[in-house]
Amino acid sequence: MAEQRSLVRRMIGAALLDVSTYEEVEHDSSATVQAGIVVALVAACQAIGAWGGPGVVAGAVTALVGWLLWAGITYVIGTRLFDGQATWGELLRTIGFAQAPGVLAVAGLIPLLGGLVGIALLFWMLAAGIVAIRQALDVTTGKAVLTALLGWIAYAILAMIF
Repeated sequence: MAEQRSLVRRMIGAALLDVSTYEEVEHDSSATVQAGIVVALVAACQAIGAWGGPGVVAGAVTALVGWLLWAGITYVIGTRLFDGQATWGELLRTIGFAQAPGVLAVAGLIPLLGGLVGIALLFWMLAAGIVAIRQALDVTTGKAVLTALLGWIAYAILAMIF
């Protein structure tokens, strides 16, 4: 078995859209806790960068619940509609690490630049999410994009209802 990378190295690899990083965390069941740490860390960075958004703790709880729901929705769509092969845990890990670029959300503190960074992070994290879904489900990029899109729509509907 290959040597496991540290949390920070995995976050960097995930942010760089490194396929081997996503494969590594997909197959390392002990990385689920690390993925949760990434999600909570990103939520904290987003709260700090927002200056007036939800508190760090509330943001972390919301992000963790959202991560669990997003992985579940993605799992159902990816395996049922697109014949992907994954477990919920594999999607939890890869999708959690796909949020790694979000640590840069602290740049929201910088006037003018913060908004631009926020927009860039949105697209960067979307790209990372598609790589994460593709690697976890072992599907084509097109199917990963459709899974992400349909999952986002389903998640948005659930968020509006509850």
